[in-house]
Amino acid sequence: MAEIDDAKAAMEAQIGEEVGVANWITVDQAMIDQFADVTHDHQWIHIDPARAAAETPFGGAIAHGFLTLSLASRFAYDCFDLAPGQTMGVNYGFNKLRFLNPVQAGSRLRGRFTLKAVTQRNATDLLRETQLKIEIEGSDTPALVADWLGLAVFAQKDA
Repeated sequence: MAEIDDAKAAMEAQIGEEVGVANWITVDQAMIDQFADVTHDHQWIHIDPARAAAETPFGGAIAHGFLTLSLASRFAYDCFDLAPGQTMGVNYGFNKLRFLNPVQAGSRLRGRFTLKAVTQRNATDLLRETQLKIEIEGSDTPALVADWLGLAVFAQKDA
């Protein structure tokens, strides 16, 4: 399977390198409220900006950590195309995930990806581990860092 071999070689050449920087996206109060509705997580630090400003050190409402994490897929779309012969990419999970900095409503975020490892799991799957940093515009501390695992799935060739 030349296509998977070529993709693996190309990925291996990028280990340790930043392989993508996503576009900025604004996380506004409307997005936070919609996420609260979808997940049934209506904690006041997310949906009550006045109370959050008065009773927290955050200065207002903050995004759910899982909202910030869920944007990882959006950021990946900005940064990664399918390799020749690849039929899909599948989220495989995380080895490490840390929420480092709250995301205030109105903040702009983007993802930065650094390739850490690539392993061929079988004839059709490459497991890619990337470090993901979700940056907050204007902050030196990212919102989160994670070691994200994804499968690059290639077409099975008929013998």
